[in-house]
Amino acid sequence: MGRGGGARDKWRQENGRAGPGSRFTLLFERFAIDVLLASRSLSQAKELLGLHWDSLQTIINRAVERGLERRELEHLRYLGLDEKSFGKGQSYISLLTDLEGSRVLEVMEGRDQQAAEFLFATLEEKQLAQVEAVAMDMAGFYAAAAQEAVPQAAIVHDKFHISMLLNKAVDQVRRHEHRELQKEQDDTLKGTRQTWLYNPINLSDQRLEDFQELLQLNLKTSRAWFHKENFAGFWEQEGAWAAAGYFKRWYASAIRSRLAPIKKVARTLKAHLARLLNYFSYPITNAVTEGLNSKIQQLKANARGFRSFANYRTRILFFCGKLELLPIIPGVQFAQ
Repeated sequence: MGRGGGARDKWRQENGRAGPGSRFTLLFERFAIDVLLASRSLSQAKELLGLHWDSLQTIINRAVERGLERRELEHLRYLGLDEKSFGKGQSYISLLTDLEGSRVLEVMEGRDQQAAEFLFATLEEKQLAQVEAVAMDMAGFYAAAAQEAVPQAAIVHDKFHISMLLNKAVDQVRRHEHRELQKEQDDTLKGTRQTWLYNPINLSDQRLEDFQELLQLNLKTSRAWFHKENFAGFWEQEGAWAAAGYFKRWYASAIRSRLAPIKKVARTLKAHLARLLNYFSYPITNAVTEGLNSKIQQLKANARGFRSFANYRTRILFFCGKLELLPIIPGVQFAQ
């Protein structure tokens, strides 16, 4: 063998060798990870790299494993707990997120207290002791797990979930009223579902004009919408004391509304008022988690669903965990 062949063999052995349990060289893994992160979808990365799905998943698994080993979790002050659908039917995962770091910390199958307890258990005692507040929806099982794992932390009910709850109430009023109107051959509310859910500033000029006309009609849906919109002022108060007074006035109006879905939400919010007021001491939301959820939804759509939770988890951590994914090759330096 000539000198050139010997040099290539030596380079492969020292710098391009495959990692433990992998048939790919570390250099190729670095390249593949860069392609995965830069591609519009995994399908595009697969075509560019010329790999089978199983090979691509192996590279992702290895990258996440090394990323988790290197990850530092100092100064975890604000966490988020949220759920995301997985597969078909009533199948969910739970996410633990670092709100200040805008990253997913861990993923667990299910949306119950056991899932949340597992997520907290992935953190060390010293990390849990640093947590000051946790943002979550009003699911009792998430709160119970947080109280057990981080009893010193304030629970802050996420205002985006509360907005969704109010939107759902408005839609329930709309659907009931639409059925009643159709009995009289009145199609006033036909095709208006999305209109009531959008922020008016996002409507086109024509749709905004149509919406304003709807608001002028004596509709139950209009009244429900105004109650929903008025609640937004709660979050704009200067402090917890002012917010408590605002809520008292809003609650009294909602209870007098004679709109069953609105009254139900009002009672739910009153029962959780203390954790709503925690927002004024810890103004955190799951906006970060919601943003990550959009990315996760795109991963799910690109994969056309996941049959394996393990693959779902590693994809989420690969793309949303802000992990140090690239392998280090001894003796080789790369431009930053």
